[in-house]
Amino acid sequence: MAIRFLAREVSDLCLGKPALRSLLVSATVADTLSALKKSGEIHVSIWNCDHTSRSTTTNNSYSNCKCVGKVCIVDVICFLCREENLSRPLEALQSPVSELLPKIPGLITHLEPHSSLLEAIDYILQGTQNLIVPIQSYTSPNSRKKLLKKPPSFGAATTHDGHEFCWLTQEDVVRFLLNCIGVFSPLPTLTIESMNIIDSNIMSVHYNAPASSVLNSISRSHLEQTSIAVIDEANRLIGEISPFTLACCDETVAAAIMTLSACDLMAYIDFGGPPEDLVELVKTRLVEKKLSAMLDLMDEISLSSSSSSSSCSSDEEFSSGRHGGSGRYSPARRSEAIVCNPRSSLMAVMIQALAHRVSSVWVVEEDCNLVGIVTFTGMLKVFRSVIGVHSKPEGE
Repeated sequence: MAIRFLAREVSDLCLGKPALRSLLVSATVADTLSALKKSGEIHVSIWNCDHTSRSTTTNNSYSNCKCVGKVCIVDVICFLCREENLSRPLEALQSPVSELLPKIPGLITHLEPHSSLLEAIDYILQGTQNLIVPIQSYTSPNSRKKLLKKPPSFGAATTHDGHEFCWLTQEDVVRFLLNCIGVFSPLPTLTIESMNIIDSNIMSVHYNAPASSVLNSISRSHLEQTSIAVIDEANRLIGEISPFTLACCDETVAAAIMTLSACDLMAYIDFGGPPEDLVELVKTRLVEKKLSAMLDLMDEISLSSSSSSSSCSSDEEFSSGRHGGSGRYSPARRSEAIVCNPRSSLMAVMIQALAHRVSSVWVVEEDCNLVGIVTFTGMLKVFRSVIGVHSKPEGE
């Protein structure tokens, strides 16, 4: 029964999902920020479309358009924290959006609606972070011509060669599996410890260490859809620096990363916005570090955000409003780490992760001593094991 279930088509997971909002690869980083803030969504997809020639090598009518990346505020924050951009953040925002895209092949994969759930899981386990699936529709040829003629606008849900697409994420797949968890019995009732899916190879930082010391780890955790543990001297978990929390902030967090400790950064990005005393501390330290250009960026964002407000909803990662006192913050996101213990069942951890809209759960002992982490990828490996030996998707 489990094998038949994993043969389900990925189109079953796409029912009701909205069309992707997108930008062309020719856009700038500033265009991306504008699109994110105007749409109120966490991510925007980046597309490379070539309409100068017609492809004859494939039957897909949308073969001239390809999604090449997925960008959010975290990408912008890490970009601004690069050494060459710290002294010129406003100029850096005029860089092409391609500067934000990881130079790692296979992070984005296009799938046909009739592809199997098993094939989707295989791609994820091989490193794909997001799957792009065409939304099946029944538009008439005349309607399709109108869609093709409609000029794209930044932040708008756009079509590509007359087709609309949606994301298929790790969370979508895990949620779909949980809804039909009974077919995998008795796996869901086993402990995460007994299934050996607790990953002890984690990223961590001492709470008093400079937040800038984990800048590379922030980029990595964003790429791998996990988080950075903030710990004390006894290896007890205090909190986390999560890309999912950072994604609900604005680009001025780059200044906080370069000036605050890991513990202070957690407070800065927590809840509805940074405390005023931490904002002033960041500004003071920017002056001390002679990063006046970053200070100008903070002042500019503060002025622009005070004159406007927005709400946030996402079709896959988040669905809550966001906009605090200053900047782009979600009151629903917190730096408090979501934890379980080694004896928790797989199903319990799945429910916990999905309920809190996170892709990983920290594993701690009763004294809060950090053991490791359980990720969506680790969970999917368990379900994939039902089929047997891992096989590479067709066409690879």
